[in-house]
Amino acid sequence: MQTNFSREQLADPHVAESEKILRKCVHCGFCTATCPTYVLLGDELDSPRGRIYLIKDMLENGRAADAETVTHIDRCLSCLSCMTTCPSGVDYMHLVDHARVHIEKTYKRPLKDRFARSVIAATLPYPSRFRLALRAARLARPLAGLLKRVAWLRTFGVMLDLAPRAMPTASDGARAAVYAAKGTPRGRVALLTGCAQPVLRPEINEATVRLLTGQGVEVVVSAGEGCCGALVHHMGREEQALDAARRNVDVWLKAADEDGLDAIVITASGCGTTIKDYGHMLRLDPAYAEKAAKVSALAKDITEYLAGLDLPEQGARGMTVAYHSACSMQHGQKITLAPKQLLKRAGFAVREPAEGHLCCGSAGTYNILQPEISAKLKARKVRNIEATKPNVIATGNIGCITQIAGGTNIPILHTVELLDWAYGGPKPAGL
Repeated sequence: MQTNFSREQLADPHVAESEKILRKCVHCGFCTATCPTYVLLGDELDSPRGRIYLIKDMLENGRAADAETVTHIDRCLSCLSCMTTCPSGVDYMHLVDHARVHIEKTYKRPLKDRFARSVIAATLPYPSRFRLALRAARLARPLAGLLKRVAWLRTFGVMLDLAPRAMPTASDGARAAVYAAKGTPRGRVALLTGCAQPVLRPEINEATVRLLTGQGVEVVVSAGEGCCGALVHHMGREEQALDAARRNVDVWLKAADEDGLDAIVITASGCGTTIKDYGHMLRLDPAYAEKAAKVSALAKDITEYLAGLDLPEQGARGMTVAYHSACSMQHGQKITLAPKQLLKRAGFAVREPAEGHLCCGSAGTYNILQPEISAKLKARKVRNIEATKPNVIATGNIGCITQIAGGTNIPILHTVELLDWAYGGPKPAGL
């Protein structure tokens, strides 16, 4: 793609990077075939190629974002399926990240949207606030229908619909601690506890600690660790995201300096994609560029780490698992084989649903901010999963678990919960 940025524009390192990304696009359109919003809506501007044109026009002309551009960028799930498909290696992830920051800085959203986004950014990344909000949601749930009919409050009605009807008890697994390895020591890792996950499904971290320590791996949950920053990062709130990244970099490097770390293990693939990108996010910060790159190099999805432990093969369990590969897992981190191989080795029969490359519609806050498109994607995903006739669904991302659970009666678990059970842990409560 030909570009016409001025020297002054290219002096901005963010613009210079986007210009290089834009030049790689050859307009081939392969991305349209695997883009969930284009598949659903059939609008060129709701495809990666269309969004690239909009971003190019906005950045090249040095203008503020307009309502049309914001509409189509907001509809992007950041599922990154286009990057898996693209034959030219277009780095759409960093291009759309830059576009979102530009939108946040130059476009004034309607007051109701600014209010809803601010509430989300001030609540979801903080477990104590999120837990309190969910308790309040249980009381306010009868008002969901009314709120959705009021433009100003519609987003809050959607949030009430998504809130779980039962709140799990807070787990010790989210508290700072060192969990000793059992048997012959095989490694030492830090565990990201996360923000939404320990509130919604604390049993995921509990299963992770049990499985790792049972395999001889010491697990460190560091004091001061917090949200990875993914949620606000995808809302264009750059400084808030970078502050979260810096905090975690400091915490994990301290743990690494004290007794060494083989890896930073992450059980939410959306978080993993972002943490593996810390080196890029903080590349312009002289105080953190090198440190962030070290943290990104240490980051591993739990299945990625377990694949290196050579877990013993188990006998058949007579249970069929439909494996849903989260977008952030298959497209963001390019991890496609390890989860399925681990499940098969643990004795489960694994089936892969049709259209596995298409997003389930969760995508961070997407199911809150774009509920109509999200609902259609969820229904499509659930149909494909149920067609495999599984006993249970497995996936590696809390957002996908919450989204898909709202559309089916088939139990859905994190992959690590099934693996923990297969290797001596308790039977998951979801079963």
